[in-house]
Amino acid sequence: MYQFIDYYHNEVQLSFEDHPFSKDPKHVWVVCRYHDKWLLTQHSDRGYEFPGGKVEENETAKEAAIREVKEETGGRIKTIEYIGQYKVTGKEKTIVKNIYYATISELIKQETYFETFGPILMEDIPISVKRNKQYSFIMKDDVLQRSLIEIKKKWAM
Repeated sequence: MYQFIDYYHNEVQLSFEDHPFSKDPKHVWVVCRYHDKWLLTQHSDRGYEFPGGKVEENETAKEAAIREVKEETGGRIKTIEYIGQYKVTGKEKTIVKNIYYATISELIKQETYFETFGPILMEDIPISVKRNKQYSFIMKDDVLQRSLIEIKKKWAM
């Protein structure tokens, strides 16, 4: 278990165990690869980030992850694996998110990308992401770095 303070000074707990904070989380975040590149989206307000969002009523977290990737990037998922979960304890509420790793089989152009400007492909995530204003706050805490380490361990990238 990892603990740290995020971009907005909230307490974050991160674990790569099986659903340590909730069996029924209400948020998802999906680290995506497409043709040996990272697949991100450009959120209309926050900047570059991996796809994610809220789990809708009558939807599992995994189903939400698949939907969010399609809506925000046009990506059709080939494989998707749960890798961990994190909990953000803020002043007003607590959010629990499942983290998934997905490989994408194809990108399908969408008429709309739901709050985003569509897919962004990158060879590498820059080391300076924490200081880069183009990136969302979601990319600026230890969840990203530790998730990438976990993905590289499990999938030998």
